[in-house]
Amino acid sequence: KDELKVITTFHLIGLLLEIYKVHFGSWSYPEEAYSKVFGVPLYSGFMYASVASYICQAWRRLHLQMHHWPSAVFAIPLGAMIYFNFFTHHFLYDFRWVLTVLLFIVFFRTFVEFSLRGFTYKMPLVLSFFLIGFFIWIAENIATFFGAWQYPNQREAWNLVHLSKISSWFLLVVISIMIVTQLKYLKESKR
Repeated sequence: KDELKVITTFHLIGLLLEIYKVHFGSWSYPEEAYSKVFGVPLYSGFMYASVASYICQAWRRLHLQMHHWPSAVFAIPLGAMIYFNFFTHHFLYDFRWVLTVLLFIVFFRTFVEFSLRGFTYKMPLVLSFFLIGFFIWIAENIATFFGAWQYPNQREAWNLVHLSKISSWFLLVVISIMIVTQLKYLKESKR
């Protein structure tokens, strides 16, 4: 039930971001479809929902525990700034690198602990943000190769998705993990 709420929320957040980005020409969905809203197929929101679902499943199956999670006073505004930068960088300076530095400062001490096959491992949380973002970038290359969507430089022929998109996925993963973690902490505090 909780995971369904998270997935639905991420689908809506992702769909809104997709509509905005397609409107500004960041990418396009060239194929005709009856299930498009403002040029964006409804399935695009599920891509974001799948990231949220992955986080929820990993949390449960790998027994994730966050250690030294920063205060909501720092985490929530940083997450909001990252999300709004996806919209405002079309008009203002792209603050992604400034936000990444802030992210390293705020999450410097934070690590994730997880269990796999009876062993417990620890990883700096920022490294997990990067690794998940990197693997999404690989999946994005597969998706664009098969024509699910196109970036402007892929209109004539397919090209590798620009490496800078890893930083976009990195930041999107940050927002996703922040939302799921804050919701989990909120749920635990109500018990």
